[in-house]
Amino acid sequence: MPDYTFNLQEMDPGRKVALVLVVAIMAGMALILAYMADAMPEDVPIVEEQVRAEIVMPIKSSRPGCEDTHSCYIPSTITVPPGYSVTWQNQDVAFHSVTSGDYDAPTDLFDSGHMDPNELFTVTFDGIGRYDYFCTLHPWMRGVILVANP
Repeated sequence: MPDYTFNLQEMDPGRKVALVLVVAIMAGMALILAYMADAMPEDVPIVEEQVRAEIVMPIKSSRPGCEDTHSCYIPSTITVPPGYSVTWQNQDVAFHSVTSGDYDAPTDLFDSGHMDPNELFTVTFDGIGRYDYFCTLHPWMRGVILVANP
């Protein structure tokens, strides 16, 4: 059976330094982990925020073609009563926007600016009518909000 013991006094000086460094790093990591375990609160409840988005920008909606299946914004058309707040969520990995009007004729009713992935944007629609919107970064992305009395 092989002998796995070693004599520290016979060890090469470079290996001694390496061994001391490894032991010191491991001891430091153990101290950090022990500190972190003590610093973390024990009974903190985990709360998941539930936000309901009426309209989503799905994955790959930044690619042309979603307009053919009306899936750039899902749903692409929604009807709501006056005073209703509509929330959009960008579920794509690309930036998007929700901007009132059309790409060639934007209006100043609402504009989300560039939305990061998973970002939300909400608009309250008080007046009855049709509200077209689009993405400034991907002009094929279009949707419609219809506001009507129930």
